[in-house]
Amino acid sequence: MFIAFVWLANGLICKVLNLVPRHEAIVARILGYDFSRQITLLIGLAEIGMAVWVLSRYQSKWCAISQMLLVAVMNLIEALIASDLLLWGHFNGLFALLFIGLIYYTEFVSGKKQRKTIVHV
Repeated sequence: MFIAFVWLANGLICKVLNLVPRHEAIVARILGYDFSRQITLLIGLAEIGMAVWVLSRYQSKWCAISQMLLVAVMNLIEALIASDLLLWGHFNGLFALLFIGLIYYTEFVSGKKQRKTIVHV
């Protein structure tokens, strides 16, 4: 539930509603200023979609792998091109790794334990 909330908050609050303009500034720095608002909006909608996917539990392993890859690539690109715009600068990478670890643990460690306890009749 927490993981879905992170995607929803970042997508809806930060990007779609544009309540954290720094996100659009990062997109503009990386992809250019001409369509930065539209691209930021699309990224926000995709993040909301990711929240829905997480909550649906559909293909949860692929969902977790997709999330981990997206967070890693997104944070690497941001660190290389727009680190001065990041909330915690280079420490954003640490928070990204912690989030990736949480996703991994939730799906592949904790989720595996929960699946083993379910008895099929």
